Amino acid sequence: MRFTDVFIKRPVLAVSISFLIALLGIQAIFKMQVREYPEMTNTVVTVTTSYYGASADLIQGFITQPLEQAVAQADNIDFMTSQSVMGQSTITVTMKLNTDPNAALSDILAKTNSVRSQLPKEAEDPTVTMSTGSTTAVLYIGFTSDELVSSQITDYLERVVNPQLFTVNGVSKVDLYGGMKYALRIWLDPARMAAINMTATDVMGVLNANNFQSAAGQATGEFVLYNGSANTQVSDVEELENLVVRTNDGEVVRLSDIAKVSLDKSHDVYRASANGQEAVVAAINAAPSANPINIAADVLELLPQLEKNLPSNIKMNVMYDSTIAINESIHEVIKTILEAALIVLVVITLFLGSFRAVIIPIVTIPLSLIGVAMVMQAMGFSWNLMTLLAMVLAIGLVVDDAIVVLENVDRHIKLGETPFRAAIIGTREIAVPVIAMTLTLGAVYAPIAMMGGITGSLFKEFALTLAGSVFVSGIVALTLSPMMCSKMLVANEEPNRFEKKVHHILDNMSERYERMLNVIMTRRPVIIAFAVIVFASLPLLFKFIPSELAPSEDKGVIMLMGTAPSNANLDYMQNTMNDVNTILSNQPEVSFAQVFTGVPNANQAFGIASMVPWSQREASQAEVTKRVGTLVQDVPGMAVTAFQMPELPGAGSGLPIQFVITTPNSFESLFQIATEVLTGVKGSPLFVYSDLDLNFDSATMKINIDKNKAGAYGVTMQDIGITLSTMMADGYVNRIDLNGRSYEVIPQVERKYRLNPESMNNYYVRSASGEAVPLGSLISIDVIAEPRSLPHFNQLNSATVGAVPTPGVAMGDAINWFEDVANNKLPSGYNHDYMGEARQYVTEGSALYATFGLALAIIFLVLAIQFESIRDPLVIMVSVPLAICGALIALAWGAASMNIYSQVGLITLVGLITKHGILICEVAKEEQLHHQKSKMAAVTEAAKVRLRPILMTTAAMIAGLIPLLYATGAGAAQRFSIGIVIVAGLAIGTLFTLFVLPVIYSYLASEHKPLPVFEEGKEIKES
Repeated sequence: MRFTDVFIKRPVLAVSISFLIALLGIQAIFKMQVREYPEMTNTVVTVTTSYYGASADLIQGFITQPLEQAVAQADNIDFMTSQSVMGQSTITVTMKLNTDPNAALSDILAKTNSVRSQLPKEAEDPTVTMSTGSTTAVLYIGFTSDELVSSQITDYLERVVNPQLFTVNGVSKVDLYGGMKYALRIWLDPARMAAINMTATDVMGVLNANNFQSAAGQATGEFVLYNGSANTQVSDVEELENLVVRTNDGEVVRLSDIAKVSLDKSHDVYRASANGQEAVVAAINAAPSANPINIAADVLELLPQLEKNLPSNIKMNVMYDSTIAINESIHEVIKTILEAALIVLVVITLFLGSFRAVIIPIVTIPLSLIGVAMVMQAMGFSWNLMTLLAMVLAIGLVVDDAIVVLENVDRHIKLGETPFRAAIIGTREIAVPVIAMTLTLGAVYAPIAMMGGITGSLFKEFALTLAGSVFVSGIVALTLSPMMCSKMLVANEEPNRFEKKVHHILDNMSERYERMLNVIMTRRPVIIAFAVIVFASLPLLFKFIPSELAPSEDKGVIMLMGTAPSNANLDYMQNTMNDVNTILSNQPEVSFAQVFTGVPNANQAFGIASMVPWSQREASQAEVTKRVGTLVQDVPGMAVTAFQMPELPGAGSGLPIQFVITTPNSFESLFQIATEVLTGVKGSPLFVYSDLDLNFDSATMKINIDKNKAGAYGVTMQDIGITLSTMMADGYVNRIDLNGRSYEVIPQVERKYRLNPESMNNYYVRSASGEAVPLGSLISIDVIAEPRSLPHFNQLNSATVGAVPTPGVAMGDAINWFEDVANNKLPSGYNHDYMGEARQYVTEGSALYATFGLALAIIFLVLAIQFESIRDPLVIMVSVPLAICGALIALAWGAASMNIYSQVGLITLVGLITKHGILICEVAKEEQLHHQKSKMAAVTEAAKVRLRPILMTTAAMIAGLIPLLYATGAGAAQRFSIGIVIVAGLAIGTLFTLFVLPVIYSYLASEHKPLPVFEEGKEIKES
């Protein structure tokens, strides 16, 4: 190709193009966002409906079921779960990846409103919220006090702190754990009420009638308007205490006579502790499309101002910052880029010997890495772990083309040409292979860029960044590198001692290789047999490699989950979790520990233990997790486990493996099947912890009303229902205004009057004659075991078996165990699905294999176009399984697992190893065309000529990946997985290619002849 001549003849043009690439790249570097991963939108919409005091059966039938039917009609739903518990229905809708969050929220809100009229009028309106569905929030900030109770801290936070946190761009929600909102609590005394013949219905009527929100309107004069405001509402605790509830013969009965009134927490449903001390923890959640790094930075910048204005008796601590691990990972990758560049520089120097010559390929590294930023900006990419990892791989790739050009020009100089002529001749010869190698690598990554799902979202930017850097390096190699060769290389220069030594070693290596190749070419059947054995070993090697979606990373945090018996209350769980707090505080690696009791479900506790920085501890996250998991197993009263955070975004919350059994059959039959599965999990060595969300162990009071006797007394079912809900439920009647904020008014008897079922004997209803009738005389109570929660999955009854794999057990092995159970133990009418990390593995674990096949097909077609042959590409493709065999040997040896990072490493390996074949086959083709050599003679000559550039490019690539093999800290496992695959595969694959490919070529390659020439001037023969 002659187009490269112009850049050698016009050096200013070549330099100007490179400067233009650098300038556009530099401006792009400072304009792109910094994120953990490429932008992905994980949207979870939650519909919550409260009906205080209502049983789980009532909630399921009258609230959850109609809402589920309506919500299921929304678009882009991945799956939907629901929980019907006493007093509340929660429907969680997980949308498909990258669904527009605002559109999803609007759609589900519309569907929810369409059935509002079908819900019980006593139930509150459904609330619809949106989140990312992540296991943890972006930041957890703990507020503690030695003087104030949690509700007082909560009230301050809601009035002062939360409004300022919501000014930070991207904050979607601030959850306050550990403290409930204030409410006006009316603690009724059933004995006093009975003494004056007052019932719960009377109290409710008085509260509704005398705490009334009125709209007084306006008085309109001839020229003036007077706005009206009537104080028909109660304004404070004292006024509520003095509320007249009855007058009897001139005697006034006030609310304080039959109840205690206090400003207290509205509900006692969850509690929190920070380092063992009672606390209110603010969990700052990001909007689905927001950048957590920016949110954390903005909130941390705001904290000094918040702390300055805090009351002196409230202390504040950042309990967990999820972006510390993100920033540490990014810092480590940037450090790896610098280390890789330095190592590649040293390796190229050792191969070339000439410091002047080294400058030529080294210049391509900064130019390519800076230049690709321009491409990234144009495509809307960001700086994230994937694009930076692509930069690490690019360091070894981008020098390849320049090395090939330099080596070929240098070869012609040694043959007697001047540097100028050598640059023109050498670049013309090598231009087609350089373009082919660039297109081949681009073809490798094109299928990844077209993938869907989380794998596609993660690796699209990785693939296109790597392809873009190779494309830029190809431009530099064909414009700047030839010009630099013509100016910097010197003909007939006396080499220095170092250069002589290098050339002596390489010459000896070339001679030995030539002798070995000549011997091998005489024993070709043996090599063919060896290649067949390697091919046959691939399926066997795959069986020995553990598989998972992503390797476990050290993110500097441990998660804990505890499950108590279904009838356990908060006091029981809090006392138990205090022991867990003690265990965490005794771990030297743990800096802050926070425990939330009553989260995520009423009988569960959830903990987050953040660890000291990586440089300040010797034990890894996995080691500490295993140690803590062993210790918390011995905590009595609750089943507690420790596990690591999900490795990839979008996994949802809960345990790593959640095996969901669904059926339209009854919960009783479902429970029997699920219990059998749980028994199998507990007996398997693959799992260290397991639980089941469906248990018939919740004590339920079945209140049987004697309707005949009640009718005889003139007591209606409404009277009994209102009495029970007023005395035992904690639903609110109405609200009052205190200092510009509305607070609920909640009547209920004190705890000592509702300790057991017999307490209902002390409640009274009024008969038609006006007499007080003990409720106990109209009812009988049976205490039976029922599920605390009635779960659904995609509108079907469901039971979820949660499990934590034993340390060292791969996710793939655990999933295979559950699949075997599903196939052998689930009867007809029962189906299964997954949630959590297991769902990601099932849906994404094999996605890259199809992409791998597509990449091979595209590479084959690109090579067929280049060589104008079907057989030559087959020869080149033979080297692919040879290289993959090398990578699989390393994985089967236990170096890493088969995960999405190692799979991407395999795809990258395909492009790298085919470059060797292109170099050899292109020269062999030219030898056949121009020197009329046989296939065997041509490929032998080609292998000898291309030995040095192949060794040099391989050494540069492997050297650039050495820092990945010794990576430590955050994100190290990802980098190691991709590094070990490429290093092992490229090292062994190159060795195989140099000896096996020439043999294959001698059998399969085409006999190349000049293409037919159409003579323009020749007249067309007439028939």
